[in-house]
Amino acid sequence: MSAKSFDAIVIGAGQAGPPLVGRLEAAGMKVALVERKFIGGTCVNTGCMPTKTMVASAYAAHLARRAADYGVALSGPVGVDYKRIKARKDKVTNDARGNLEKWIAGLKGCTLYRGHARFESADTVRVGDELLTAPKIFLNTGGRASVPNLPGVNDVPYLTNASMMDLDVLPSHLIVVGGSYISLEFAQMFRRFGSEVTVIEKAPRLTGREDEDTSAAILSILENEGIAVHVGAGDISFAKQGSDIAVTFSADKPAAVGSHVLLALGRVPNTDDLGLDKAGVAVDQRGFVVVDDQLRTNVPGIWAMGDCNGKGAFTHTSYNDFEIVAANLLDNDPRKVSDRIEAYALYIDPPLGRCGMTEAAVKKSGRRALVGQRPMTRVGRAVEKGETQGFMKILADADTGEILGCSVLGPGGDEAIHCVLDLMYAKAPISTLARAMHIHPTVSELLPTIAQELKPLV
Repeated sequence: MSAKSFDAIVIGAGQAGPPLVGRLEAAGMKVALVERKFIGGTCVNTGCMPTKTMVASAYAAHLARRAADYGVALSGPVGVDYKRIKARKDKVTNDARGNLEKWIAGLKGCTLYRGHARFESADTVRVGDELLTAPKIFLNTGGRASVPNLPGVNDVPYLTNASMMDLDVLPSHLIVVGGSYISLEFAQMFRRFGSEVTVIEKAPRLTGREDEDTSAAILSILENEGIAVHVGAGDISFAKQGSDIAVTFSADKPAAVGSHVLLALGRVPNTDDLGLDKAGVAVDQRGFVVVDDQLRTNVPGIWAMGDCNGKGAFTHTSYNDFEIVAANLLDNDPRKVSDRIEAYALYIDPPLGRCGMTEAAVKKSGRRALVGQRPMTRVGRAVEKGETQGFMKILADADTGEILGCSVLGPGGDEAIHCVLDLMYAKAPISTLARAMHIHPTVSELLPTIAQELKPLV
């Protein structure tokens, strides 16, 4: 069988693949796009868009239950219609995916292949009965939920972040195994829908990559809503108990028994079934494709973008990977992965926005630093909204004034953080923030005040 020739092949239609296809096609290239499942990848189908749609529904229910706090009288108790919540979520996802599919179909220089791509050699891939060849191949295959081989895990009907999106009944008791970003988002969401929720985390505290004060504040937020949290859990195991599932996690505590179990224990890259060995593409011990600062693999003509390369596990890092690859290939602009600043959010309510270094990382670096912090109880906008959980913290270099990092855990924290993030990209010193005039009343208006009140970090 002769192979069909293209100028480029893009494997995976997540957040980096389609925009790269668009740029390559606009540059006059003949491009093949291969997708084995859903156009849009994790973000559109099982990640950001559907979950944030559900978070919005959960927030509406939570706010309605607090109506009396705002002087609003409701005629009866607040309930949720989970089937309508799911239908709303499905519409958002289907609309986004459908619009992306229509856009791809309109690209005259792009051929979409539905199927599983596997390398036959460094420049040839097989998709079903089709052979495709190109001098440039780009991987955007994403990742999936990790399912560790814990005792009894295969004997119970567990859920992952992806299968949670297909759930059409509200759990009476959801047990979430894992205490990080995805797990806590689901935990609070389903608690607000009306489920009893238990979180089990083996580490000594939640969100272990955050500073201890941030972890403690997140724990307080969840416990204030009636979520049972167990940290420092010992050997975790699973067993059926009638129609329920029992999760044992400590010798001195009774098992948690729930109707549903969500495993949120990290992610693994979708690289194990691509035939990378036939192409000679190197992966690390965790299965991530090894790339350089411009996302090139060890094999000339092959690049890796998004979750499969281990350089980030977010939609925004995947899209930025596309921008880096396109800039280098098409714009003569030598952009690099190392130029970007770590930034992400935790979408509980209130959300956490984070950029740059944590306090712990700054201390470990040994540099002299300054820190400023303010609780949301002293932020007028938060008080006015009746949402005073959380705090803001800024870190700066004591000698140079360089902004090192920021955390905003509070109303609009995922938006307010960009004020600091943009200054960091501009390499502006902390004095620039301190002298800025912000709009009142906002959460962001207190960032200059914090910048004026920095003290030595000890």
